[in-house]
Amino acid sequence: MKFSCEKALLQSVITTASRAVSSKSSIPALEGLLLEAKNGFLTVSGYNMQLGIRSRFHANVTEEGEIVLNARLFGDIIRKMPDDCIVFSSDSKMMVSVTCGDADFHILGLNASDFPELPAVEDDYCCTVKQTVLKAMINGTSFAVSTNESRIVHTGSLFEIGDGQLTVVSVDGFRLALRREQYEKIEGGAFTFVAPGSALNEVEKVCADSDDDAMIILGSRHIQFEVGETQLICRRLEGDFLDYKNAIPRNNPINLVADKRMLMGSIDRVSVVISEKMKSPIRCIFGKDFVKLSAKTGNGDAKDTCPLSGNGNELEIGFNNRYLMEALRYAPADEVKIELNSGITPAIIVPTEGEENFLYMVLPVRLKASEV
Repeated sequence: MKFSCEKALLQSVITTASRAVSSKSSIPALEGLLLEAKNGFLTVSGYNMQLGIRSRFHANVTEEGEIVLNARLFGDIIRKMPDDCIVFSSDSKMMVSVTCGDADFHILGLNASDFPELPAVEDDYCCTVKQTVLKAMINGTSFAVSTNESRIVHTGSLFEIGDGQLTVVSVDGFRLALRREQYEKIEGGAFTFVAPGSALNEVEKVCADSDDDAMIILGSRHIQFEVGETQLICRRLEGDFLDYKNAIPRNNPINLVADKRMLMGSIDRVSVVISEKMKSPIRCIFGKDFVKLSAKTGNGDAKDTCPLSGNGNELEIGFNNRYLMEALRYAPADEVKIELNSGITPAIIVPTEGEENFLYMVLPVRLKASEV
């Protein structure tokens, strides 16, 4: 095979596809990238048997073919090349020549037949959404994906697509994150699935901050995300996802409005005395138009007061500082409504007005009498 292209284009697809390459495998081809030069395109693929990424771009292909190259070695070579046109060629003995300016490398490749074929995904069900929307939805929910392998289905995010809305939900047993947005187009009717959190993190990286379309395609065992000239394929997670609609308490008698940044600032200040070694919940006392926050550990104690709108009826409740902070940080609004009921029921964070396009639920932490 033989082709030439700009270094920046090749480096970009190598970086993208390498995210799906195994760092260590008993199968050498899984530590490599599959390069396919055909029909005026160069396609670069990585696959670790869990996640497959395939990305392509227009190249000057003078001789079609395919070969597998070690991802780390090939990536290092291209990255250190000067910013110029790269000329790539390989012979029947899998010897590869890569030149750019005065730089010249020769490395040995592997037969393309050694590379496992990426799964084919049926396109009976498909949804189109703007890249910037998909990126924001994944970013706003992925922090709450569980890392507990005992419930594999919760190590991913639930996607529900139908009735004009795309809903993404993540849970980890201590909190819940939900984002809901409009999609552009749907084919095949409503559908739902759970996608692995690790794969969604890669989808987020590939999505651009643009109104260009991204496609979500559901197959019988796999999901495919198409973003521009890049395809990401991952296996669906099986199992019963949390019935989140019944898990979220909504008829809460206490409704408060908070300036998100001011409340985050107060949480940040009282969290100074909390560390990995010295853990403690934040004690919150919600009064009329304010909340008093405090924390006490072996490092010392801290107190702060943040203004709010509404009456908390002196409700006292404890929260994990990081969980509460993250729920606020990822809420896409400057002001949020906090719904409360009692010291042992979850706090709900939603928009103050308009469409309820986000919802965060944080479970309380039981307070000890000594924590003041």
